[in-house]
Amino acid sequence: MLGIGTLAKKVFGTHNDRKVKATRPLVDRINALEPDFEQLDDAGLKAKTEELKGRFAGGESLDDLLPEAFANVREGARRALGLRAYDVQLMGGIFMHQGNIAEMKTGEGKTLVATFAAYLNALAGKSVHIVTVNEYLAKRDAEWMGKVYDLLGMRAGVIFSEMSGEARSHAYAADVVFATNNELGFDYLRDNMKSELSQVLQKDHYYAIVDEVDSILIDEARTPLIISGPSQDRSEMYRTIDTVAPMLTDAHFELDEKQRNVTFTEDGNEFIEQQLMARGLLEEGQTLYDPESTTVVHHLNQALRAHKLFQKDKDYIVRDGQIVLIDEFTGRMMHGRRLSDGLHQAIEAKEGVKIMPENVTLASVTLQNYFRLYDKLAGMTGTAATEAEEFAEIYNLGVVEVPTNKPIARIDEDDQVYRSAAEKYAAMIAEIKKAHDKGQPILVGTTSIEKSEMLSQMLEKEGIKHNVLNARHHEQEAQIVAEAGHLGAVTIATNMAGRGTDIQLGGNVELKVLAALDENPDADPAELRAAEEAKHADEKRKVMEAGGLYVIASERHESRRIDNQLRGRSGRQGDPGRTSFYLSLEDDLMRIFGSDRLEKVLKTLGLQEGEAIIHPWVNKSLERAQAKVEGRNFDMRKQLLKFDDVMNDQRKVIFSQRHEIMAAEDLNEITTDMRHQVIDDLIERYMPPRSYADQWDTEGLYAAVIEKLDIDVPVIEWGDEDGVDDDVMRERLEKASDEHMAKKAAAFGPETMRNIEKQVLLQTIDQNWREHLLTLEHLRSVIGFRGYANRDPLNEYKNESFQLFEGMLDSLRETVTTQLSHVRPMSEEEMAQVRAQLAADQPELMRDAQRAMAPADRQPEQAAAAPNGAAPAPGPTAEAASTGDAAPGFVEDDPTTWGNPGRNEKCPCGSGKKFKHCHGRLT
Repeated sequence: MLGIGTLAKKVFGTHNDRKVKATRPLVDRINALEPDFEQLDDAGLKAKTEELKGRFAGGESLDDLLPEAFANVREGARRALGLRAYDVQLMGGIFMHQGNIAEMKTGEGKTLVATFAAYLNALAGKSVHIVTVNEYLAKRDAEWMGKVYDLLGMRAGVIFSEMSGEARSHAYAADVVFATNNELGFDYLRDNMKSELSQVLQKDHYYAIVDEVDSILIDEARTPLIISGPSQDRSEMYRTIDTVAPMLTDAHFELDEKQRNVTFTEDGNEFIEQQLMARGLLEEGQTLYDPESTTVVHHLNQALRAHKLFQKDKDYIVRDGQIVLIDEFTGRMMHGRRLSDGLHQAIEAKEGVKIMPENVTLASVTLQNYFRLYDKLAGMTGTAATEAEEFAEIYNLGVVEVPTNKPIARIDEDDQVYRSAAEKYAAMIAEIKKAHDKGQPILVGTTSIEKSEMLSQMLEKEGIKHNVLNARHHEQEAQIVAEAGHLGAVTIATNMAGRGTDIQLGGNVELKVLAALDENPDADPAELRAAEEAKHADEKRKVMEAGGLYVIASERHESRRIDNQLRGRSGRQGDPGRTSFYLSLEDDLMRIFGSDRLEKVLKTLGLQEGEAIIHPWVNKSLERAQAKVEGRNFDMRKQLLKFDDVMNDQRKVIFSQRHEIMAAEDLNEITTDMRHQVIDDLIERYMPPRSYADQWDTEGLYAAVIEKLDIDVPVIEWGDEDGVDDDVMRERLEKASDEHMAKKAAAFGPETMRNIEKQVLLQTIDQNWREHLLTLEHLRSVIGFRGYANRDPLNEYKNESFQLFEGMLDSLRETVTTQLSHVRPMSEEEMAQVRAQLAADQPELMRDAQRAMAPADRQPEQAAAAPNGAAPAPGPTAEAASTGDAAPGFVEDDPTTWGNPGRNEKCPCGSGKKFKHCHGRLT
């Protein structure tokens, strides 16, 4: 008997079916317009774009324009690329325009689908961002789909890491911008460290389409993007402690693989204390529990994690003397990414490579909170349905499964479970040989570089020619994937598996044509193409007769989605195909998440060596285990996001304030309000409300007024006058400080004063925000202990971080007021002294200093001087004039020549200042 839910679905269809059905009338309207658009010439297609833009500006909505816009794109793609979009591709474009994730199987043409939604939304006159997982795909898609946009009168831009500021700014101004998630995130952070509005690259966050949306918004979302600056070098500490870690035995620590956590036992603590005393890192009688041992304990914990949790060739590789992290979900190298809190340095010490200094956070954002900045967000991937709850809850994104253009003909075998890994690999090799002998192309999926290379050695012993695709060979990724569909091809891949590039049966015909043209540059391209296409058709027929692409996986991943990605490599566009998973009780997932029960079943069945258990129940059991792990991981990400949301609210306030300051022409009103608020605080501190005159601390107020406001007024005498209360004192101080600042503005000139106010405000905000971030990091690391006192750590974090934020804003007001009150123009005598010293010590800087001292109307931002008659504040160039000579080899514009001074050591430029106040300033 059918259940009520099942019966309802049979009658009304699923929610997904109803969504797909609702797009049919729109698709029919687009198809009906096709003959009209075929009649237009190329200039007519561009003219249609201008017409649609005009109609949007005139009040029509994008939904009104959708049928004509999509018809225009379809015709443009047909002419520019020779591709006519299928109806299901139009559906995918409609769902993306509506702010959904379009789940489309591999080979269904997601790259083309994105052009429909991107073009339609770009008609509003704002840039649309198309986000990819790596730079290769960003450049490829920008060049490939750029032909369509160009034909339609729009411009596509691409952002990549090695771009100049001018080129980057030009790319961001394009109608459609292709970029990786990391580049977009880091540009956002850098924008909020700029001092001029004209330097800001991301003018708004209007609409983003995220390719491989599950990879970017879920897999990579756990790691925040951080811009950091160098801190103190502790490489010797890491090296010394690393000599202890290899001496630890299993009795010294407890390893929890489920939670990926490792802790010392009591025996381990005693052993460590002895070792550290022998190395001079602990004093006689000092224990690891003493407050003085906090730093050493932190380093010890990181060394333990580096040795026991992080495996070479699985979590990272060593390349060119550097530790390069490997993304556990995609198998790709994460260049430029470093683990925080000293963990990366501990791994560097473990592998004996150069230890880079730890960094302090200058700015950070999670990908979750970055992408939630967009007014509208959409995505596309082959695998999103299993994470639909997370997409809905965190990003407010729906997931719609778009039907395939042709029915799926792939055969998905039940999993085969063996007792040992050796039996599993032996069975896999036998199956690969069997399929290879009949010419069937095979893609072998592995979970790590180490296992992919082990399988490669096993195939070499059997004499089977093959390719290996992992993070070591990522440069050849596109080439290897293109060849994976050849007759008899065997490809071993980590789960990067060439996402973004289709495996076509018979190989990639376009690459074959290009290779033939390289060999015969004088040949007729049309004839060569015809010959290669005929060969390709013949090879494709043979591959299809052999059964299509055979995907053999060596393990199940923690996430069903990653398994589905691998499965989806086979059976594109209705091609035949086959997939099979080979597992053993020694696999990580089976070992960590419940192989005991399955092992009992195997023993009960009396399986002989080399035999496997194959049954749909095993698949169901494994999927349930995976669903539990996915749920746990989702809860962890959700909890992390709740904490980050607290910081994100504060980040939005600070970044919006910076933006307002950069956009403002005159900041006098803001600085005056700040100054008056400081006066209010001083009055409240030294003349408390409802207190008597003899309880006032007028001497303390007098000293504070000189310190904070740089005005010498008779505060003590005022306090002795009859009828003077806190309001009168406030009025007199406000009047005196306003007159003081008015004189200062007149001395500098209005334009110069505006620039000084802007720079002081921005620099003070940045400095205070950086210190606040560091404080929040420390608070976050210890707040969990509040749970032992039955207090909710999240609520405690919210309350304390809010108090810290209020304190930061109070400090900001005081600092800005103090700096602006004390700043004054340099006297002629002081300027002459600076000139003389520059001429004597560093003639090459004389020209820079003369430019910096130009009249206010030419270079207003550098005409000001620092408080108390110090040298000009704008940058290290002027500061370098004060004392001493630069270190040998020091080059002003080349940080690699500055050495590695500590934050509190003298700056190598010879200024006499501490490094952190000179060239090491975190600005």
